[in-house]
Amino acid sequence: MNFVQRAALTGAGIALSSGAMAQSAPVAPIKPKVFTDFGINRTDNYYWLNQPTDPAVLKYLGAENSYYDQQMAGTKANQKKLALEIKNRIKQEDASEPYRDNGYYYYSRYEFASEYPVYCRKKGSVINPEEILLNGDEMGTGQTYFQIGDWAVSDNNQLLAFSVDTVSRRLYTLRFKNLATGKNYPERIANTGGEVVWAADNKTVFYTKKNVTTLLPYQVYRHVLGTDPKADALVYEERDNTFNVHVNRSKSRKYIGIELASSLSSEFRYVDANLPTEQPKVFQRREKGHLYQVEHLGDKFYIRTNWQAPNYRLMTTPVATTGKATWTDALTRHPEIFLDNFELFKEYLVLNERKGGLRQLRVVSLKDKQEHYLPFEEPAYTATIGVNRELDTPVLRYNYTSLTTPPSIFEYDMSTRTSTLLKEQPVLGNYNKFDYVTERVFVKSRDNKFIPMSIVYKKGTKLDGTAPLLQYAYGSYGFSQDPTFSAARLSLLNRGFVYALCNIRGGQEMGRQWFEDGRMLHKINSFTDFIDCSIYLTTPQVSTTGTAKGKQQFTATDKLFAMGGSAGGLLMGAVLNMRPDLYKGVIAAVPFVDVVTTMSDPSIPLTTSEYDQWGNPAEEDYFKYMLSYSPYDNVKRQAYPNILVTTGLHDSQVQYYEPAKWVAKLRAMKTDKNLLLLHTDMAAGHGGASGRFKSIDDTARQYAFMMMLLGKNL
Repeated sequence: MNFVQRAALTGAGIALSSGAMAQSAPVAPIKPKVFTDFGINRTDNYYWLNQPTDPAVLKYLGAENSYYDQQMAGTKANQKKLALEIKNRIKQEDASEPYRDNGYYYYSRYEFASEYPVYCRKKGSVINPEEILLNGDEMGTGQTYFQIGDWAVSDNNQLLAFSVDTVSRRLYTLRFKNLATGKNYPERIANTGGEVVWAADNKTVFYTKKNVTTLLPYQVYRHVLGTDPKADALVYEERDNTFNVHVNRSKSRKYIGIELASSLSSEFRYVDANLPTEQPKVFQRREKGHLYQVEHLGDKFYIRTNWQAPNYRLMTTPVATTGKATWTDALTRHPEIFLDNFELFKEYLVLNERKGGLRQLRVVSLKDKQEHYLPFEEPAYTATIGVNRELDTPVLRYNYTSLTTPPSIFEYDMSTRTSTLLKEQPVLGNYNKFDYVTERVFVKSRDNKFIPMSIVYKKGTKLDGTAPLLQYAYGSYGFSQDPTFSAARLSLLNRGFVYALCNIRGGQEMGRQWFEDGRMLHKINSFTDFIDCSIYLTTPQVSTTGTAKGKQQFTATDKLFAMGGSAGGLLMGAVLNMRPDLYKGVIAAVPFVDVVTTMSDPSIPLTTSEYDQWGNPAEEDYFKYMLSYSPYDNVKRQAYPNILVTTGLHDSQVQYYEPAKWVAKLRAMKTDKNLLLLHTDMAAGHGGASGRFKSIDDTARQYAFMMMLLGKNL
């Protein structure tokens, strides 16, 4: 750090350690590698960083971590204070709301100061003695990373299958436990996708296997408990590497399903759970552009499908004839409403729909087709179908949260139309939701679309451009980012921050077309949407809602922060190249920034399954379009704002070397004196640290970074 930069930071009230001038930013060696495609040469000076066992690579990552530690040394006290503050909002001893399944009530709970959950059940009643299925804290002891993937109980309630990951590569080891004796069976099945389902015979399970190089789940195996896993039968193998393979069990328990899914096409195969050795039947053969999912009830299959319905519709077909020719509409179609999900009961059908960017719940009587919606009053909220394992009940369990309402679980009696709150997640420290304000606005984009944006701030926050603001978005894969509560976020709101969630194109908040307009040869819409939201937030607006009527300005460019992770990190990288002047600082978490090189290498995990998202660069049109926005390829000699980049050495989704290369190139190219920091977690992967408290340190790091740049000393 030179004198000018040091003076700027100290002048802003940022404390630096006494040795802050001693260490300069790491400089990665330049080792040019030239790629030539369609007559275009690309020179990658840092391609060599893709060798995780190379001592030179580890040395460079270590140097970046050391530089990060030095530059952030003055924030250590703030980080500790923030982490403790966030931790103190969490109820140490807590339990989920039990749900009933096959005669037992299942729930998870945390013990005091524990990192991982304990999974439990009680037979017949919630007042009966507790039986521990899995003790996550005991199992995770001594592990630098630990996660329980999936778990499933056999139909006779005596056997447990479960999967664990101790590396953070999402390669799960499958284990089995006798619940009567509490003893684990000796067999271990490595490199699974984590999913497991039981057949009805209480001895056979179906599970997926992953390709250890690409990390794609591509095989389904059948294992008989007590036998050598090497003898497991291969039930299905997917040879199209753009598809992922998953297994499930129907709610009726009648069928075991094999789901084959790509971004734009799917296929379902099924096996009678009572006849596990039979060959799977094809429900409806895959067709390009056709996506569908299947559930079973009585003598029918219910199908959520986009066949001749871009926003999806619900159809049925007799169990005996599953081909598309026999499908009929289950309900009157509403083409403008996006069907997100559905739940079957013996006498009711529940639809989770999207309208105006928000989720809503529609209840339909299967007897007389009478229907109604559940009422929700907040301007921005999230309502989703909860855990409903039983068919023969009039009670729907659903989840509700908002930017100000903690996660809540309700039971809704569909016959009497009454809701009962079962649990609202406790937030310690005298939290009062009415101390905060939520607004929902629609920002006009440069091409005349309207982008939903949900905003929250504490009452009394001045909306005159002086408040700092954190703007967040994702905008890829059709994943919708709904407004939800964050206890950690209160540490920002209570210090005068505004938070804005932008539903940019690439998600499905506004229906399927919203997704289509933010992928492939339309991907740049995601970036311009985010920029247009930034311009809105930093420009005076006429408000008719919230606490400030008339003119209001949420923030200014010298107080605006942007954040995104994974594909949202791609968003950050693209926005930084396009409009770096709009932001005080940017946080890019595990960012996907080297689009062309990654998508050109089918051996890199998950590449081939994402051709429908970004395109295949082996085709010239897609290659040139990707090259036009790929953050790594478009770093230029210009001033960039302050940037914090995070990654994990074992990341299975975005390999660590993408952000490492990006930071190295930014260091060589940028013309400013602003901070550029890379933090690599040497023991974690895509999701960061495991455990409910360890991950808080990641959040505290991000918050402290922003507050340092604002000169805030807690």
